[in-house]
Amino acid sequence: MLFENLKPKVTQILTKEDKPLTDRLHSVCQLLKDSITYYDWVGFYFKNGDKEELKLRTYVGEATDHEIIPFGKGICGQVAISNENFVVPDVQAQDNYIACSFTVKSEIVIPLFKAGENIGQIDIDSETPNPFTEKDERFLEFVNQEVAKIL
Repeated sequence: MLFENLKPKVTQILTKEDKPLTDRLHSVCQLLKDSITYYDWVGFYFKNGDKEELKLRTYVGEATDHEIIPFGKGICGQVAISNENFVVPDVQAQDNYIACSFTVKSEIVIPLFKAGENIGQIDIDSETPNPFTEKDERFLEFVNQEVAKIL
């Protein structure tokens, strides 16, 4: 039920045309982090121009050094190539994981499509082992669909 209650709030934030795009994305990150107990870091990465890399646009949570991620590197970089959701129940079990913080236990990354092209993603780190379900995936797909409408 939580996800259903958050959907109209996400849409409301994103459709506030008087606010800059990055501010709206940041507000969505804040809403998700504040509303879902196991969402400890929430951020949006986007393709960095014509480069084969992602650039962090905005986030809420602990500071990160990973503002640029090459395609193929880490979970986010893999999603940039695969175009598929990636749920990591245990980051320690992933060979290609880029550690942001020793407190992170799991991660979910959902690609963001505009006109059929993977242009970015929402990335969520959790300090809780294996908290993400199919409901998280469907909700975050909804969030990305709403974001795509304003890009």
